[in-house]
Amino acid sequence: MLDATETRIVEACEALMDDTLALTRDLVRGYSVLGQEQGALDTMEAWFARLDLPVDRVPLDAPGFADHPHRAPTEWDSAGRYNLVSRLNPEAEGPHLVFNGHLDVVPAEPTAMWTRPPWEPWEQDGWLYGRGAGDMKAGIAAMVMAVAAVRRAGASIDFPLTLQTVIEEECTGNGALACLHQGYGGDFVLIPEPFGARIYSGQVGVLWFRLYLEGLPAHVLDTSAGRNAIETLQLYLPALKALEEEINALPRPAPYAGHPHPFNLSIGRIEGGNWASSVPAHAVLEGRVGFPPGMSPDDAMARVREAIAARHAELDDATPPPRVSFHGFRSEGHLVELDTPGIRLLSACHEALLGEPPAHYLSTCTTDLRAFHVSGGINGTCYGPVAERIHGVDECVDIASIRQVLTTYALFLHRWGRQATQEEPGA
Repeated sequence: MLDATETRIVEACEALMDDTLALTRDLVRGYSVLGQEQGALDTMEAWFARLDLPVDRVPLDAPGFADHPHRAPTEWDSAGRYNLVSRLNPEAEGPHLVFNGHLDVVPAEPTAMWTRPPWEPWEQDGWLYGRGAGDMKAGIAAMVMAVAAVRRAGASIDFPLTLQTVIEEECTGNGALACLHQGYGGDFVLIPEPFGARIYSGQVGVLWFRLYLEGLPAHVLDTSAGRNAIETLQLYLPALKALEEEINALPRPAPYAGHPHPFNLSIGRIEGGNWASSVPAHAVLEGRVGFPPGMSPDDAMARVREAIAARHAELDDATPPPRVSFHGFRSEGHLVELDTPGIRLLSACHEALLGEPPAHYLSTCTTDLRAFHVSGGINGTCYGPVAERIHGVDECVDIASIRQVLTTYALFLHRWGRQATQEEPGA
C-alpha cells in the first residue's frame, strides 16, 4: 500500500514523464561516442541547472588518478575530460545514496543500416529509438527526474544524495572510478542499466586485448616474396576460440555454475595492410574476453599471452611472434550481496508498485558497478528500463518501462530518507 505522500510522488512521476522523455531525447541528440561526449555533457549540465540541482565537474585527470591501482590504461589524453556530478546535502547525517549513469555510447556504424540517423531520436509503437536511448540515457533521465518528482510531491530529501553522470563506461570504467577517487562515493549505489526492472545479481570480468602481427611487404606480382600478415592473423583465431572454451570450462562461483556459456569472446575489430596490390605488412586484431568472478585481470592477461605464444610455437612458420598488449577494460567480475537493506528496500518498492517481487538478473557483461564494489567497497545493483538492440542497429527503449523505473526510483528515494533514521539502508 502507498500512503498519501507516496501517492503524490507517483502522480508527480506521471506529470514529469514528458520532461523525462525530453531529457532522454536531448541526450540522444548528443552522439556521445568516445572523445565526442561534450554535447551530452553540455545537455546534462543545462538540465541540472533547469532542475535546480547543483553540479560539479569531476575531471579524469585529477592528481594521483593516473596511478590508481584499478584505473584502466588509455591511449588517449584525459586532459580536459570530465564527469558531471550533482551532490545534495553532502554534510547531512545518514547513509549516503548514489545514483550512477553513463553518458557515453558505442559507435552506431554502419549508420546506413539504421531506419533513421541514430542521433535523431524518434518514437514508434511505444518505443523511443536512437543510439544510447536504452544504454543508458533513458535511465539517466529516470534517475534525475525521480529527484524532481519527490520534490514536486512536497517530500523532503534531507539525506546525502549524489547523482553521477559519467563517461568512459563503455571502454574503461575510469569515469565512475574518477568519481570515487575524488570522494564522490556513498553507502549504496543504483545504476539504471537497461536490463529491465530486475535486481542485478552479478557480472563477469572483462578484458580488452590487442594482437599486432608483422608481415613482409611485397609487390603482388610475386606474393611468395612477401608474408601476408592478414592471412597469418586468421591462423590465431582458433587459439582465441579455444581460450574462450577453456575459460568456460573452469570451475565457476555460484550462480554462474548453472549458466551454459557466461564468458564470451568477441573479435571486435581487425585492421591491416595499406594497399590492395601489396602483400600486407601488418595486421591488428582487437578483442574482448570475459572471465569469472574470482579470476584477476592479471590472470586473464596471462592466459591470453599464453594462448597466443602456444599458437605461435605450434605454427612454427618462422614469423615474428605477435605483440600482445592490453588497453581499456581490465575489470574484475563480482557477485552482488543481495541480502542487504538497500536491495531489500528496492525490492519492496518494486513490489509495492507492481504487486510482485522483482526477478534477478545474472549478467555476462560488466558495468560501472565494478568500480563501486572493487574500489569503493560499496554495495549496489542495477535496475533499469527495458531496451532492445543495445550496441546494435535501431537501439530502442520501452517508454512504459521508463515510467516504471522513474516511479520506482522516486519511491525508493522517499523511503530511503524515511528509513535513514531507523536503520542503515545501504549496509
